[in-house]
Amino acid sequence: MAPMCQYSVEAKDGKPNDWHFVHYVSRAVGGTGLIIMEMTDVDPDGRITDYDLGLWSDEHILAFKRIIDEAHRQGAKIGIQIAHAGRKAEDAEMPVGPSGIPAGLQAKTPRPLAAEEIAVIVEQFKEAAARAVKAGADTIEIHGAHGYLIHQFHSPGINDREDEYGQNYAKFGVEVIRAMKSVMPADMPLLFRISATEYMDGGYGVAHAIEMSKQYIAAGVDVLHVSSGGEGPAGKRKPGNYPGYQVPFARAMKEALGVPVIAVGMLDDPKLAEATVANGDADLVAVARGMLRDPYWALHAIKAVKGDAEPPKAYVRAY
Repeated sequence: MAPMCQYSVEAKDGKPNDWHFVHYVSRAVGGTGLIIMEMTDVDPDGRITDYDLGLWSDEHILAFKRIIDEAHRQGAKIGIQIAHAGRKAEDAEMPVGPSGIPAGLQAKTPRPLAAEEIAVIVEQFKEAAARAVKAGADTIEIHGAHGYLIHQFHSPGINDREDEYGQNYAKFGVEVIRAMKSVMPADMPLLFRISATEYMDGGYGVAHAIEMSKQYIAAGVDVLHVSSGGEGPAGKRKPGNYPGYQVPFARAMKEALGVPVIAVGMLDDPKLAEATVANGDADLVAVARGMLRDPYWALHAIKAVKGDAEPPKAYVRAY
């Protein structure tokens, strides 16, 4: 299950509540192998909205642990996507970013981060990772896609800095990865979600994403979760709007880099999802909106592909 923001925090405190518990545990009951919890931010002003999850305090740990423990009881693996929205923090009074370039015509102009502030955010990622480990997560995903802070740093069209963070677009991401790996168990995989291509005019393509990923893998990334776009309004190049449109990106990254990749993007047809893995285009398939529509998508997909499924004991008579 790909991470999808629920915008459902009630007290604006970043803590998951009963909605999140039911949402994620239902997908565990429904046979999902790996659930990646939605974008969870390292700073209150690093959220897209004030209704998003956060892991900036030890006070958040128990609420996440409650969900993770129950998902485990239902047989699923579960991880947390850690992030900072950067210039796309809509509710922040003054969003921050690598540069003073807004995300769109209606977006707030971000304040460029000083080098010492970047160091603070790297530490925030590290502390959030440590809390995810304490909460019992099986894996952690870094959000380096869809125009959020790490993506902003590795995008030449967004990052116009003249210091070392502008000379090496991957430097910030590498520092985050190394910091997080330092507090993760040696056998816990670190996932990294990346936009393989941008759609804004002048945006980067797959070759740039591959070069960034080489540095990220060397720093400690184990698996790439390959998406695209999200950095700003599309220009001449438009994203696809058909099943499997991002699979070629996943295959290109897999072939170039030799690490496991997750494909995502309108893969909710079970036969297409199966073919994506069976054909070697990707090692895993993530389903997003399909699992919003159907908490039991995984069970139904297994039945569609294999002809049989193993539902929870309480549900067997329905199958």
